Amino acid sequence: MYPCGRCRPAALSRREMLRSVAAGFGALALAVLQHEEQLRAAATNPFAPKPTHLPARARRVIFLYMDGGPSQVDTWDPKPELTKRHGQPFPMKIEPTQFDNIGTTMASPWKFQPHGDSGIPVSELFPHVARHVDRLAVIRSMTSEFSEHTNANYFLHTGSGLQGRPSMGAWLAYGLGTECQDLPAFVVLNGGLIPPGGLDNFNSGFLPAAYQGSIFQPGDVPVANIRPQEKNPRLQQGKLALMQQLDRRFQEQLRGADPVEAAIANYELAFRMQAAVPELVDISQETETTVRRYGLDSAYKPTAIFGRQCLIARRLVERGVRFIELTCPNVGHDRWDQHSRLKKGHEDNARAVDQPIGALLEDLASRGLLDDTLVVWAGEFGRTPFAQGSDGRDHNPFGFSIWMAGGGVKGGTIYGATDEFGYKVIENRVEIHDLHATMLYLLGIDHTRLTFHFGGRDMRLTDVKGHVLHDIIA
Repeated sequence: MYPCGRCRPAALSRREMLRSVAAGFGALALAVLQHEEQLRAAATNPFAPKPTHLPARARRVIFLYMDGGPSQVDTWDPKPELTKRHGQPFPMKIEPTQFDNIGTTMASPWKFQPHGDSGIPVSELFPHVARHVDRLAVIRSMTSEFSEHTNANYFLHTGSGLQGRPSMGAWLAYGLGTECQDLPAFVVLNGGLIPPGGLDNFNSGFLPAAYQGSIFQPGDVPVANIRPQEKNPRLQQGKLALMQQLDRRFQEQLRGADPVEAAIANYELAFRMQAAVPELVDISQETETTVRRYGLDSAYKPTAIFGRQCLIARRLVERGVRFIELTCPNVGHDRWDQHSRLKKGHEDNARAVDQPIGALLEDLASRGLLDDTLVVWAGEFGRTPFAQGSDGRDHNPFGFSIWMAGGGVKGGTIYGATDEFGYKVIENRVEIHDLHATMLYLLGIDHTRLTFHFGGRDMRLTDVKGHVLHDIIA
């Protein structure tokens, strides 16, 4: 206070002065400089391992993406009331549905049995995964903000229902780098079904392009041009050296532009992948027991395809890849999106993934890898407890189930609850932002501090939301 009693005006900080003078152009220039500095720092080696904010329980993620929306009341959330009221008008208020073809209350065609020491009930759709139920944290109270596949897929993958945001795999690679310099930090093992929304589900968005998801196809040649076309290795190395020289010269003219630096990093990684990828997908040294365990010898081709994906995922984990996503194989009709013929559709999809996932959990655990590998099983939403038509289920974003295992997760846990019909969450509501915040926390990242300056503000995977689910953490 001045002696006269009047308030002393607060001194302007440098940042406030830049915002207020010259119509704010000073602050705009500062933001641009900060952005360029951030890009230069990331471009030095975008794949280098980076320190965590917190003690990390997990070092990498395997995301088992169940495309289409598995039904919670037929998989992980049994509801006896549906059996009692099967065929009767649904007694709750019904929200608008995707296709507005509403039938009666529909019981699950499958029985549930308790498994493991925890006694968690699991549908008979998953006999192999059920053996590992004491390793799972089953979240029965997931919600989504979208009931349409494309927007819900973007939301699940990127934390936004809009196209063009960075995928969680890209965020993870940006925040942690990778422990493997010969393979991408973010790998998508495509079983044959790219989800609605396309490749933007695996986008790097406004993050540097080095963090883009790399799509590996099934088979012995998972990536195009993985085998050099040049007969002489020195000829290829000469071409790459010339390309790098030209790119560096162009980069100097542009004063360190990120797209050029990212291109250089990706060219160098592609060269190293030509040696690493053929060895990665060569499973000839795996034992016959391992091949049978994963179902690679299955007469049902989708099981063999997904089994190979799961085995390659384990091999990627062993090599230090940070984020691995598996998409579903084609079972000959729709993905987990059964608007009709629920019984056949869910049985075919479960048959494709159950044995391989069970084998993956067992294999990771036996090798001591599950302790620091976070495995996440999730679709983009669930399905209605009442029928669509006579034998299908419509989309339901109001309450559905996912599970997590390994990597610091408290196994044998059920978190949250839906109502007696499995329609809406009534306890411990979980949003996609909460899922992302929890995944990052287990990997040693404070989701509020994993930011990237873009569009005039610090962006993050969890936007301005997200709470860590401490109750499912060991």
